[in-house]
Amino acid sequence: MSMKKRSLTAITSSLRSIIPLLVLSAVLLSSCATRKEVVYFQNTGDFETLVDKNSFTPKFKVDDLVSIFVSTLDSEASAPFNLFRGSSEGGIRPEQVDYLVDKEGEIDFPVIGKIKIAGLSGEEVRVLLRDRLSDYLKDPIINIRLRNFSISVLGEVNRPGTYPVDGERITIMEALGLAGDLTIKGKRENVMVIRDFDGTKVYTRIDLTKKEALSSPVYYLTQNDIVYVEPNNSAIKSSTLDNRASIYVSVASLLITSTVLLITRN
Repeated sequence: MSMKKRSLTAITSSLRSIIPLLVLSAVLLSSCATRKEVVYFQNTGDFETLVDKNSFTPKFKVDDLVSIFVSTLDSEASAPFNLFRGSSEGGIRPEQVDYLVDKEGEIDFPVIGKIKIAGLSGEEVRVLLRDRLSDYLKDPIINIRLRNFSISVLGEVNRPGTYPVDGERITIMEALGLAGDLTIKGKRENVMVIRDFDGTKVYTRIDLTKKEALSSPVYYLTQNDIVYVEPNNSAIKSSTLDNRASIYVSVASLLITSTVLLITRN
């Protein structure tokens, strides 16, 4: 092998060995996260008892889809107050019709007409209906259920998306659990909840590293809430350094090419 070829091989090998080191250095510098950034409820003590004083009660909103079923000992008497789609012919069970809360916050209930339920809890609606039905039914049993309860979890979580909720309420921790928890790059001390009140968006931030999060007004989520997890500083640095690493690789590749051309020409 000639001196020129040996020089070319040595220089090329040296430059190629630098590229992985540059990329590895960028990753190591950007992936450092402290305990303060990733641990939940850091200021709680051992065997500490926290009393839940958060008197959260879910309320109905505009565009909610609500299921209401009225029953009494006399099924024929309560039948007019329940809407069904389809017939029972051929063994097919009719489908109950749900009520959509309109822009005025009302539903159109059979026989008794318009009822405003936006801003009311399920129990308040039950009391209201029982009063309005008292002229028609004796001791009615009224079952009420929100049909389109869902929340969205976005940002630095493992499984971002929109999730249906089966119960009447869900905590922000349960919502994050559905989304596979925050990634190591999620900013736990500044999680944002976006809530809609009849067209008005309210933005509230919650610090999940402190026990005070348990008494936050957004610890319990309402229907259609959006939970957004920001990237932390290490994620932002990682993104910047990843870009720099790409530039380093491009520059190193250019140096290799230039060096090869110079040695070849000489």
